[in-house]
Amino acid sequence: MLTHVDRDTAHGALETGGMLGSRAEAPINFSIILGGPFFQLLCRAHVSGDALELVRRRVLVIAALAWLPLLVLAVLGGNAFGGDVAVPFLKDIQAHARFIVAMPLLIVAELVVHKRLRPIASEFVVRGLVSSATLDRFEACVRSAMALRNSIAAELAMVALIYGVGIPVIWHDFAVHDVGTWYAQATPQGPRLTAAGVWYAYVSVPIFQFLLLRWYFRLVIWTRFLWQVSRIPLNLTAMHPDRMAGLGFLSTTVFAFVPLLMAHGALLSGTIANQIFYSGSTLPDAKVQIAVVVVFLLLMVLGPLVVFAPQIAAAKRAALRSYGRLGQRYVMDFERAWIPTGSPAEASPLGSGDIQSLADLANSLETVRSTRVLPITRQTVLALGIATLLPVAPLLLTVIPFEELATYLLKLLV
Repeated sequence: MLTHVDRDTAHGALETGGMLGSRAEAPINFSIILGGPFFQLLCRAHVSGDALELVRRRVLVIAALAWLPLLVLAVLGGNAFGGDVAVPFLKDIQAHARFIVAMPLLIVAELVVHKRLRPIASEFVVRGLVSSATLDRFEACVRSAMALRNSIAAELAMVALIYGVGIPVIWHDFAVHDVGTWYAQATPQGPRLTAAGVWYAYVSVPIFQFLLLRWYFRLVIWTRFLWQVSRIPLNLTAMHPDRMAGLGFLSTTVFAFVPLLMAHGALLSGTIANQIFYSGSTLPDAKVQIAVVVVFLLLMVLGPLVVFAPQIAAAKRAALRSYGRLGQRYVMDFERAWIPTGSPAEASPLGSGDIQSLADLANSLETVRSTRVLPITRQTVLALGIATLLPVAPLLLTVIPFEELATYLLKLLV
């Protein structure tokens, strides 16, 4: 029977082997999700399968480990419903948004991204974008990405960063409230952690930060892989009907990251909600914070695709030159055939294939001109922005009465 380590090794062999055969018969099982010590731990704990099965069990176990002990300890400490603290546990919107909304979304995003990005590497080969002469270099890119994904040192560095900087510096100095809360009591010497606060600071928050850092690390792997592939001369053509020189299939990959964007939106929403209810802020006060987060997330998801801009631009310039030369020759021959010595030709132009070919050539040239240098559309940017802001939308009720907001939305629908 194969152990989980053996299965991971077998996955690596499948991901990097069998790519030298026919392009149509050599799928590459590429994944930036499967692998790494934490993935192996989840498999051994029977909360994940080798292909990220058991997602519901994984969500329940991890979220319960981070949230449920906080509830129990807050109840035992008398800080769950009220007491003498300004922010009781059940009214801490930021904590619930982090562990009940954002954390499950981070876990669900793993399955979505795995399924959506898995065939991407194969598409480069099947579509003929990678030639037989550069296939070895492409294989090296895949192997390098999978090796980095399986890095033990990377995950150990994340843990060290969390307990060395994330908790004692970032969380303690910037996240802890100045008033008494369910997790920290205000004292002249500074905030003092309650029993619930100890679990919160050293178990719950580190789990969440680790999941978040793993996602940033995966995005680094994804960006690095695309950048390495973009260094390979690809068979791009600006005549491709996708208007992206044949890389249109990459533009849809960004939608795989929608759960990740929504998780960040939920985290942002919880933070702003606490500022509104406990610090006297308003939603308009957070407009810069919201804008910065949205721009950062869009750059994080869309940025990796920018690496192909130079090759697309080069393909577009080459096509414009080629079709420009062809058009020049064709127009000159057309005029010599149909308008000799400046007078109409004797033959009737009705039904002539020359005229239709001239129109087709013009259409082809227009296709080349409309090719986007970036494999990104305005609709994609808008959709991702809306997905990010969706968890923040309920906070509109803090500045707009529900009846007025409902009326406005109904007018938009009608």
